[in-house]
Amino acid sequence: MTSDDHPYDGPPADIGVIGGSGFYSFFDAPERVRVDTPFGAPSDDIVMGDVDGRRVAFLARHGQGHRYPPHLVNYRANLWALRSVGVRQVIAPCAVGSLRAEHTPGTLLVPDQVVDRTTGRASTVYDEVGPVVHVSFADPYCPQVRSALLDSTSTHFDRTVDGGTLVVIGGPRFSSRAESQWHQAAGWSVVGMTGMPEASIARELAMCFGTACLITDNDAGVEGGESVTHEEVMRVFADNIEHLKVALRETISRLPAPQSDDAATCPCRRVLDGQDLPITLP
Repeated sequence: MTSDDHPYDGPPADIGVIGGSGFYSFFDAPERVRVDTPFGAPSDDIVMGDVDGRRVAFLARHGQGHRYPPHLVNYRANLWALRSVGVRQVIAPCAVGSLRAEHTPGTLLVPDQVVDRTTGRASTVYDEVGPVVHVSFADPYCPQVRSALLDSTSTHFDRTVDGGTLVVIGGPRFSSRAESQWHQAAGWSVVGMTGMPEASIARELAMCFGTACLITDNDAGVEGGESVTHEEVMRVFADNIEHLKVALRETISRLPAPQSDDAATCPCRRVLDGQDLPITLP
C-alpha cells in the first residue's frame, strides 16, 4: 500500500520497467510519483507515462546518478512501490558478463533460470510473524514476458539467445578468475549483480517478471576474458542502449492487457491463490 503521506490516486500503470536512467526518454510528458512502502523508500520516484497507448511506470533501479550499488538497492521497496501504482507485469533489463565464449559483448540473452549467490539482502516481503508463505519459483521468469521479450529483441539485436542461467553475485566487485571459472563449469550462462532477489520478490507479489540481459563483457574466467572494468561495461551498455529501448517499447506493446484472460490466468498471477498472507498487499 502507498503511504498516507504519498498516496497514488492517478490512473494505474499496466506495466513496470526497472532499469537505468537512460530509459527516462520513453515518455513525452513524464509524471514523477513519490511512493512510500512498509520497507522504506524505493530507489527513486516512479516516473509514469504512456508508451504506445500503454500506461507504464518506470523506476531507476540504482536511483538518479546510479547512487545505490547493487547490494544496497531496496528491492522489496522497489517492487512494492510498482505494485502500489497498479503494476502487475515487470520488465527488468540488466547488464551482465558472459560465462561462455560464444556469447560475445553486444549479445542479448533472455534467461529462463537464475541462481542466487547473494548474501545479506532482504529477500522476502513475508517476514512478519503469521502464516508462512511459500511461493513456487521453479520457473522464475514469466513465460508471457519472456515470449514478448524474445519476439522484440530478436528484431533489434543481431545476436539474441533464448534461454540460459543468470547467476547473481553480491557485488559490487566483479568475480575473481577462479569464481568465474567455477560459474562457467557449473554450466551457467551469464553473471550479474541485480537479478536477485528482484525476481523472487516479484513472484512473492504475484507479478509477472522477466529480464533481458545485455552482455557487456566476457567475465574474467572465460576464454579471452580479461579483468572486467566498470568503464568497459558502461561503454558497451551505452553503445546498445538505443537498440534496447526500441526493443522494450515493442515488448510493452506485445504484453497482454492487464484485464485480459491471458494476463489473469498467468501462473505468476495465481501463485498466491489459496494462501493466507500475514500482510495486506497493495
